[in-house]
Amino acid sequence: MEAQENREFYDKYELRNIYADEAEIAEAIELACFPSNEACKLSIMKQRVQLAPDIFLAAVEKETGKMIGYITGLATNEVHLRDEFYTEPTLHDPEGENVMILSVAVLPEYQRQGIAREMMQAYLRRENGRNRRLIVLTCLEGKVKMYNKFGFFDCGESGSAWGGERWHEMVYVLN
Repeated sequence: MEAQENREFYDKYELRNIYADEAEIAEAIELACFPSNEACKLSIMKQRVQLAPDIFLAAVEKETGKMIGYITGLATNEVHLRDEFYTEPTLHDPEGENVMILSVAVLPEYQRQGIAREMMQAYLRRENGRNRRLIVLTCLEGKVKMYNKFGFFDCGESGSAWGGERWHEMVYVLN
């Protein structure tokens, strides 16, 4: 059944890098998915798109051309996600052996359809092919089980206090 679901997904959606003119769209998705204290501001999103477009993975509906979700992050040699990654896109090191995922966002009307799972699987395959070592993200306690299903390990409470929240640091080991 899963192979059929994958085929159905790829018949309907395309996964690709973000385009230079799509920062506003990504910000709108971010605002639809996260409270304002956690959401990426447009000026920072524009920098991320400019500095690290190859670390984005956008999900686009083939029929309409509408971006419905994305994953974004920054590459680094650091092993823990710290708050500065959210506000300082210049910390991106294209040669970094690890990726700090900063957002996994799917528009609310497209959630609970396996889109985040497909994006994450594709993201992990792509970064593995780039010889990355670790994928690190933080999530609220209510999302830990979902990321466990994706293959991430819960390392406990993160040092990040982004948005005034308590986060769990999740790690996926590649290569």
